[in-house]
Amino acid sequence: MRFGFKTSPQNTTWPDMLAVWEAAEQIELFESGWTFDHFYPIFSDPTGPCMEGWITLTALAQATRRLRVGVLVTGNVYRHPAVLANMAATLDIVSNGRLELGLGAGWNEEECAAYGIDLPPLKERFDRFDEALEVIVGLLTNVTTTFEGTHYQLRDARCEPKPVQRPHPPICIGGSGEKRTLRTVARHAQHWNVPAGDVQEFIRKRDVLRRHCEDIGRDVGEIITSTHLRLPGDGDVKPLVEQASAFADAGMDLGIVYLPPPHRPEVLEPVAEALAHLA
Repeated sequence: MRFGFKTSPQNTTWPDMLAVWEAAEQIELFESGWTFDHFYPIFSDPTGPCMEGWITLTALAQATRRLRVGVLVTGNVYRHPAVLANMAATLDIVSNGRLELGLGAGWNEEECAAYGIDLPPLKERFDRFDEALEVIVGLLTNVTTTFEGTHYQLRDARCEPKPVQRPHPPICIGGSGEKRTLRTVARHAQHWNVPAGDVQEFIRKRDVLRRHCEDIGRDVGEIITSTHLRLPGDGDVKPLVEQASAFADAGMDLGIVYLPPPHRPEVLEPVAEALAHLA
């Protein structure tokens, strides 16, 4: 198993997040660092502080040189996909080809209601997401893109300069819905993130993904799998190692250690030492 880490920019400060990333850059075990895409803290007091994910990620990419960087995952409802394609191309350039392009359909009702952002019913949300992926891939790979969809329309649209990574930065799709999300993973993703669930659920969902891949003639082995590994708030690494070991035995490729706020760089070395035997 390979390892990354995630610092959600909620209930924290910029200096603390920066310190964690600068420390992680020096620890070989961690290959990637991730933020999230929310405007309110999730699964905690929504009135607390929460910095924007793409801005923080861009700054963190400039503070590092080795770590691959990504937003796990970007909510499609928050930005027009053509705008997001330009953001992704730019961040891939300024990070010298280190972007992992995390994408999802979006789900947060509280944020959308507060900001006046339309959150369509589930079917429409995934219809939009499927179209958005075609728009993003087209803009990142083609000289011009014309797209006539139900929800998005482009006319000879350009996205220049192109990203460093060709044909485009790896697309990571987060989610586990069997009918829509996993079918979209099979069609578009190089990386599938399982946000939650136990090992047996992962194994079952991976079989569903395999069938979707078979339907379109794709090898499921081309798709990296990842999940969140939760570090308890008290820093006890034992449950983290138990969780990582179980997923490693099940064939999970990448474990992303979710670091709880407040973010402290001193937790990284014990985590790395505890997980080293699985790497």
